[in-house]
Amino acid sequence: MAYFYQQQPFYNPTIPFTGSIQGGLTDGKSITVSGRVLPGANRFHVNLQCGSRPDAVIALHINPRYDSSTGYIVTNTKLNNTWGTEERIYQSHFPMGNPFNLHILVTTLSYKISVNGIHIMDYKHRIPFTMVDTIVVDGMVEVNNISFQDPVGIVPAQAGFQPQFAYPPQYATPAFPAPTSYSLPYKAVINGGLQPGRNITIQGVVNPQAHRFHINLRHRSGIAFHYNPRFDEHMVVRNTQTLDSWGPEERFGGMPFHMGQNFQIIISCNPHHYNVFVNGQQVHTFNHRFTRLNEINVLEVSGDLTLISVNV
Repeated sequence: MAYFYQQQPFYNPTIPFTGSIQGGLTDGKSITVSGRVLPGANRFHVNLQCGSRPDAVIALHINPRYDSSTGYIVTNTKLNNTWGTEERIYQSHFPMGNPFNLHILVTTLSYKISVNGIHIMDYKHRIPFTMVDTIVVDGMVEVNNISFQDPVGIVPAQAGFQPQFAYPPQYATPAFPAPTSYSLPYKAVINGGLQPGRNITIQGVVNPQAHRFHINLRHRSGIAFHYNPRFDEHMVVRNTQTLDSWGPEERFGGMPFHMGQNFQIIISCNPHHYNVFVNGQQVHTFNHRFTRLNEINVLEVSGDLTLISVNV
């Protein structure tokens, strides 16, 4: 079976941004927008549109607003230059000044929208999604990358283990073979290196009899951040390595992973530290010991897991 062509991400686009969705939308395709809400923001929006003209049909309008004490999100559709009925979520999910990962999964009936791994709503189609070919981002936001995932990535069945799916666990996708690029050990280049506000998202399934797995953020002479869930010790160890010499381990904090279960990890690079989110919850913080962030240019993943999706 032939694999889908994978559109390359848009990196660090200037806002306002308008980009083409190559091949349009299909059932099972997803779009991830990684960025940061600017401090003092009043609102921003992400649109899935039918064309790039100012009067284009907007199939999905996602519009976080900050003109109330708690913030809220407006979603809507615009047809014939007229907005439809708003659907609102009275929680921000996009705190000002903070990084975010907005994930939009296309299904036959709706767009499934999640933020930092937390499903926030199903937005039922008012316009056929097959008409959508453009993404627009505007407002008080900065974007690190906009990436596209075609419907690939089923975990192969193992003895006594049911196949599980790419995307957050509540999002089942059609059965397509897993791409060979996610064989382990896995390496990916971090184009341009790290910088504050950049997020790395990893989705996978812990093996049923897992011992350990690890994620490394590497530079030329070592590992800037080693993230190592250990099921034999029931903890996550964090560390750095310079010229083959390990630094002091950090072992405190919870163990958010479970054998045989799906996970989503977001590593968010901040000016002074990394924040690690697992399944939408912040679980660990690791202060930078290697501070030349732009030299951190390789991601490694290996160990007792099945790797489904990586977004760097």
